[in-house]
Amino acid sequence: MDLEAIKLIEQLKHRYSRALDTKSWVEFADTMVPDVTATYSEYLTFDSRDTFVSFLANTLGNHVITEHQCGQPEITVTGDTAVGVWFLADTTMIPEDGMLLRGSAYYHDRYKKCSDGNWRITHTGYERTWESVAALSDWPSFRLTSNKWAMAQPPPTSA
Repeated sequence: MDLEAIKLIEQLKHRYSRALDTKSWVEFADTMVPDVTATYSEYLTFDSRDTFVSFLANTLGNHVITEHQCGQPEITVTGDTAVGVWFLADTTMIPEDGMLLRGSAYYHDRYKKCSDGNWRITHTGYERTWESVAALSDWPSFRLTSNKWAMAQPPPTSA
């Protein structure tokens, strides 16, 4: 069992989640090979890092707050390749639409050790076990008390 490779792949997946949630798109892209594939249901598939990152940057940009928690990894290393299954608990909030999505899934990833010595994702995707959507207006006491991206936006101008 290659414990060093497993640890490096765990760090890679955590970096993937952190970069996604902090919208660090260059760092996020570096967790994957250029010809990465990604599959999220039968309707959402990608065949390159550029199209995948572009889609996520547009869909989950500064107007969306996300939290991706990945854990309970099951990683099998075979030489310079590996496969992994990860539990995912995620939250997505779109304040301007008053929407909160929560869900759970299992990621199924493939990895390879690249020529620079770093592990990268060659395929990712998940299968949902459940998902729920709620209107924030259903919670009269709900207040978003901190939002990193709202603070980065210019204040509204008065007409």
